[in-house]
Amino acid sequence: MQLTIKGRRRLQLQSWSFVLLLLALVALIGVVSERYSGQIDMTATGRHTLSEATTQLLAQMEGPLEITAFTRALNESQLAKQIRELIERYQRLKGDIKLDFVDPDREPELVRQHNITMDGELLIRYGQRQEQLTTLGEQALTNALQRLLRSGEREVVFISGHGERRFDGAANHDLSQWAERLAQKGFLFRAQNLSVELGLSKSVAAVVLASPRTELLPGEVEQLLNYVDQGGNLLWLHDPDDAVTLPQLQQALGVAFNPGTLVDPTGQMLGIDNPAFILVAEYPQHPVTGDLSSLTLFPIAHSLNTALDSQQWQAQPILQSLERSWLESGELQGEIDFNQAEGDLPGPQTLALALTREITAEQESHSEEAEAVIEALPARQQRVVVVADGDFISNAYLGNGANHDLGERLLNWLSYDDAMITIPSRAAPDVNLELSSSALTAISLLFLILIPLGLLGSGGWIWWRRRRA
Repeated sequence: MQLTIKGRRRLQLQSWSFVLLLLALVALIGVVSERYSGQIDMTATGRHTLSEATTQLLAQMEGPLEITAFTRALNESQLAKQIRELIERYQRLKGDIKLDFVDPDREPELVRQHNITMDGELLIRYGQRQEQLTTLGEQALTNALQRLLRSGEREVVFISGHGERRFDGAANHDLSQWAERLAQKGFLFRAQNLSVELGLSKSVAAVVLASPRTELLPGEVEQLLNYVDQGGNLLWLHDPDDAVTLPQLQQALGVAFNPGTLVDPTGQMLGIDNPAFILVAEYPQHPVTGDLSSLTLFPIAHSLNTALDSQQWQAQPILQSLERSWLESGELQGEIDFNQAEGDLPGPQTLALALTREITAEQESHSEEAEAVIEALPARQQRVVVVADGDFISNAYLGNGANHDLGERLLNWLSYDDAMITIPSRAAPDVNLELSSSALTAISLLFLILIPLGLLGSGGWIWWRRRRA
């Protein structure tokens, strides 16, 4: 059959049309793949897909989210790759998440400004608030976003008028740096002199009693006791040289301060000359200290214990000195040795207690925002923390070790900001193939002998058939 000129032109036109359509399809695929992206998680348990809880949380977040990762080697490091892969999962659901990397060696001022303590730490900004994250993973990041998303400011009242540490003071013993960083996370601080402004509001997240230097008036003590009796949360910082011991408050909380000063020779081994500088290296399982891994430093501290007749409070030590420490009952002069006969108490000693008790309907005294969180707790809970040192979050020592992190966690816990989203773990199914020796022998025989012989035989048979044809 012979093609006419018209037929040839039709075939050429069809060929060129096919080529043009193919090129147009390739260009369209390129444009679509540039503008849109998609991913299918083929893992058995969906390990590379964000949980439903995270998806719902991201849907509630309006406005951009900025994440800065402080890590060395940037694009070359495995840590940077892990951070990028994690954030990309969030970016697929929320497109206005911006991720930047900062090399701590090149930006030391930025590291000092934000108190970055470890490689891979994340600084997360949302609106006017920010969070720092040292644990990499969906659960840690989602809970940080949850804290940033919570609306409303949590009011914290500092008792004043008796020489207490101030939240807005610039002196070394004041707590302004601690308060400034917490203010970025939604806390609002104010001072209240109980002899001028009577009564503590039921809407405050917590009250801070920070090392008063002069005695409170009987009426002020009564107001403080009423606040605690009505279910208010309290952070009490007490130093060894504080003359104000408030025995009525100690009795109400079921705690007792031990006279003396803690000493620990560990510090001198690490180059700290003052034996009264206490290092805490191990932490119990508690929402305040559960995943703390760095040292915390407590300058000039003493210790406390729970009263034996305390029935209503559940007390848990959250900070303890090392076993080689002791509570020195004498003056810290000259050579200091442990002497139990003179009243010294052996370590470990308790530096901080977390107290909880169930709140009755008559005792409720929380803000509306806190009420929503309390409802999710197993029991309606009142919280108090007593620390036998106030210097650890002062302006002079806040930057040592994990002191800032600990101080932040204390206030978060007192304001019920520890209601975490639990992301269920997605362990991969057993992907290991265990074969017996006989199965290994059979597989080796199949792939190393039988299959090659079969291919060789089939090739020879095809060659023989073609020769005969």
